[in-house]
Amino acid sequence: MSRRILVVEDTEDNRQILRDLLTHAGFDLIEAGDGESGVALAAQAKPDLILMDMQLPVIDGYEAVRRIKANPALKATPVIAVTSYALVGDEEKARAAGCDAYVAKPFSPRQLLAKVRELLA
Repeated sequence: MSRRILVVEDTEDNRQILRDLLTHAGFDLIEAGDGESGVALAAQAKPDLILMDMQLPVIDGYEAVRRIKANPALKATPVIAVTSYALVGDEEKARAAGCDAYVAKPFSPRQLLAKVRELLA
């Protein structure tokens, strides 16, 4: 059985890039276009890993991660922040919200895939 990844990303082009990369690597994907939908889908689908944009409509990625990590059934689910927020302190802010890893956009597909595999190992 392949591992399921939830992608929470509001930009369709970015979702398509992640969809192509991750499905080609053998992962099952589920997708949400805003933070609130991402939290609901995470609770419903119980993914093996979550890729979370930080700049999202409805609720931002930081709040979405806090809500996901507050759910006992999802607390151990790894979350990777995949974000264009790449200034000093942004990685620390993402980790403080509960993210297990941080990847700045634009990302290297090879590096992102390596990080996904590392957290699922």
